[in-house]
Amino acid sequence: MKSAFLVGPQTIELRTVPDPVAPDDGLILKTEACGVCGSDLRRWREGPPAGVDHLVQGHELAGTVLEVGKNVTRYRPGDRLAIAPDIHCGHCYYCRRGKFNLCDNLRLLGITPGYNGGFAENVLLSGELLANGIVNKMPAGMSFAEGALAETLSSVLSAHNAAGTSPEHSVLVMGAGPIGCLHIAVAKARGAAVFVSEPSATRREVAQRFGPAALIDPFNEDVVTATRELTGGLGAHIVVCANPIAATQTQAVEAVRKAGRVVLFGGLPQANPMASLDSNKIHYGEVEVVGAFSYHPTTHEMALDMLSRKLIPAEKLITHTMSLDEVAAAFETAASGDGLKVIVQP
Repeated sequence: MKSAFLVGPQTIELRTVPDPVAPDDGLILKTEACGVCGSDLRRWREGPPAGVDHLVQGHELAGTVLEVGKNVTRYRPGDRLAIAPDIHCGHCYYCRRGKFNLCDNLRLLGITPGYNGGFAENVLLSGELLANGIVNKMPAGMSFAEGALAETLSSVLSAHNAAGTSPEHSVLVMGAGPIGCLHIAVAKARGAAVFVSEPSATRREVAQRFGPAALIDPFNEDVVTATRELTGGLGAHIVVCANPIAATQTQAVEAVRKAGRVVLFGGLPQANPMASLDSNKIHYGEVEVVGAFSYHPTTHEMALDMLSRKLIPAEKLITHTMSLDEVAAAFETAASGDGLKVIVQP
C-alpha cells in the first residue's frame, strides 16, 4: 500500500510499504478521507520530532473497515467509521474524573510517533485505540469528507459547550481560517451574533459565506473600538482567539465585556508561547480567560450528528479535495491560505 512519510521540514515521501495486518483485538481501516489540520501544518513545517526519522500524519480520518481481528465483535468489514486521534490511558487522575482530553498519558493517532495516521491507503487501528480512543460509526448518508471534518468540529463544539454560547451572546472570532470559520458556523448554529476579525481580504471574503453579523479588518480598524461599537459599548460576551498570534490574545482581553469569557483556542508557537494580558482588566472585570484543547469523546458523536443534520455547512468548509498521490500539494495548498479545509482521499 501507499503511505505518506514526513521525513524532513516540508518534505513528504510517498512510499510503498507492506499492508498492515489486523491484530486479534484491532482492525484495518481503508482510508476514504483525511483532512489536513493546522497542527499537521506546524509539524510539516518543522519536520519529524527530534530523534524520529519519519512520521505518518493524518488525524482527521474516516474510512471503511477492511478486516477485523478475531476478538473484535463491535465492528465488521464494511462498517463506515469516523476516527478522532485521542487515545487516553483510562487510569490517570484526569481520566478517572472524565477529563479524557487532559490525560497524562495521551497519545494521538497521526501525531505521536509510532501511531501512524490517515495519510495512507490503509490504517491499523489497535485494540488500545478501539478500547480507549474515539471511534464512531458514521450516520447513514454522510460523506467520508464530512466524517473526517467531524474531528475538527468536535474541538470547536467543545469550546462553545464550555462557554455556554447562546442566542443572548455576541461572539468575536479572531481569525477566519478553517477553525475560525467553524467557530462562526457553530456560534451561529447556537443563535449568537458573530463578528469576525481577520487581516486577510481573501479570508474575510471566505468568512462572509458563513454569514457573520460584521467583518473587521484589523489592519485598518481598531478591533476593540469596532467590537464595542457593535455591542453598545460593552464588548463581546465571548472572544475566541482562533489563530496562533499572541497579539490577538492581548486584544481579546480588551474587546471582551465585564464578566465575559476569552477562549484561547489557537496554540502559540512552542518557541514563543508567551502573551501579555492586562491582568487588571481580568481582575476588576471578572473576565474568564480559558484554554480550549480537544474534547470529551461524546462530543465527536455530537459533531457527526450536527453534520448529518446539515446544521454545519460542510460544503462551504471543504474547498479542496486531492488524492494521496497529491499529498505534498495538499499540504502546500493548506499552508497557502487560498482555501479552507483540504481533504485527502486516497
